[in-house]
Amino acid sequence: MPRLLIKGTEAAMATASGSASTFGNATVVRVVNTATNADTLVTVAESAGGTVVGTFTLMRSESALIEKQTSHVIFAANAAVKGAKVGYTN
Repeated sequence: MPRLLIKGTEAAMATASGSASTFGNATVVRVVNTATNADTLVTVAESAGGTVVGTFTLMRSESALIEKQTSHVIFAANAAVKGAKVGYTN
């Protein structure tokens, strides 16, 4: 697993496209599904309310690193998913 540089405060994901976040114009966002009983769809879009770039299911109690463009936003189907701006370090 890569070492991470913490660059922002963890926050609950928005649950709608119109309120989705860039996480401080991050290029890498660590997301974690804190729900223990539900897998959750995570969506990356070009802008709040904009065209969807892609989606994936984040399994319960799992985390992932999302690489995205600075202007792209992220939201999830459940606020139990949290995200934080991170970077890679050696």
